[in-house]
Amino acid sequence: MDAVETTTPTRKNLIGLSRAALGEEIAALGEKPFRAKQLWHWIYHRGETDFAAMTTLAKSFREKLTEHFVLDRPDVARHQVSEDRTQKWLLRTEGGHLIESVHIPEEDRGALCISSQVGCTLTCTFCHTGTQRLVRNLEPGEIVGQFMLARDALGEWPTPTDGGRMLSNIVMMGMGEPLYNFENVKTALKIVMDEEGIALSRRRITLSTSGVVPMIQRCGDELKVDLAVSLHAVTDEIRNRLVPLNKKHPIEELLAACRAYPGASNARRITFEYVMLKDVNDSDADARALVALLQGIPAKVNLIPFNAWPGAPYECSSNNRIHAFARIVNDGGLSAPVRRPRGRDIFAACGQLKSDTVKKRKSELLKEQAAGAAA
Repeated sequence: MDAVETTTPTRKNLIGLSRAALGEEIAALGEKPFRAKQLWHWIYHRGETDFAAMTTLAKSFREKLTEHFVLDRPDVARHQVSEDRTQKWLLRTEGGHLIESVHIPEEDRGALCISSQVGCTLTCTFCHTGTQRLVRNLEPGEIVGQFMLARDALGEWPTPTDGGRMLSNIVMMGMGEPLYNFENVKTALKIVMDEEGIALSRRRITLSTSGVVPMIQRCGDELKVDLAVSLHAVTDEIRNRLVPLNKKHPIEELLAACRAYPGASNARRITFEYVMLKDVNDSDADARALVALLQGIPAKVNLIPFNAWPGAPYECSSNNRIHAFARIVNDGGLSAPVRRPRGRDIFAACGQLKSDTVKKRKSELLKEQAAGAAA
């Protein structure tokens, strides 16, 4: 008689489920609704990863949870620490894909740069991520999991109640375009903002877009987070080259959407990101045009020294040129700080993120081929 092959059922990861979805899973176990609320507290306020340690839950309930579910973060493939204390995690997701997250520390706070996609579809020519093809959207659990893993590493569970924490802000500026994965990003950020869990204020969350105009209004209406726009040029001719999405949604259309962004005010200004590229977009005339373009928008400008990467087709503007540009923009009534590059030595700075998914797959393939030849 042939042996019957059996497989162990895969346990479902609860990280990334909305409150409603978590409630449905718990109800399917025959448990009361308040159990889901208790579990939410353990997962997102305390950061617990072991059901057995959730001592306020009945033992029988904990046993059911252990049988059916897990609380997994993305796997860490590599962890690097920069000389300026910036940390970068190369994370392995379901299916073996690789993404990157970066923690940028300050004296009494810090921001986590979170990825929303594996790769990117936008092909911005100054951005290293843009040279990597889009593989897929990240699921909500893979997005919020980046935050939870960083909080694990920083030892910031349970959620601090005094506001003092090194992971104080989120910037959706990692790999990918968040507005091309809006539903999953929204689910993840609503979990992060939930007051009975991680409880991060929406005022501490910034979503960066390259200009997906049709989704900007929804972002403001449904998430109400701060908006950052990758502008980088003052004419369609130059922006078409730097940000090819501009051919679909040109500057005039993009700025109209910014003027209408819900909640934008002098107290909650839209950030316009502007990478400084030598002899491309850094002239005095460009600075004056930038001031004129942003009239009527509650705006500030982040001037970003170009962060080089292997094979990059651009050079960074000189320090003198950047500060001359900044003076013109400041004199025009707009705040224009020059961003201090962080994590350049580990390729964690703005525009440098690119996982080595492709390289790793080639390496693994070669190993497999060698093993096959030896056999």
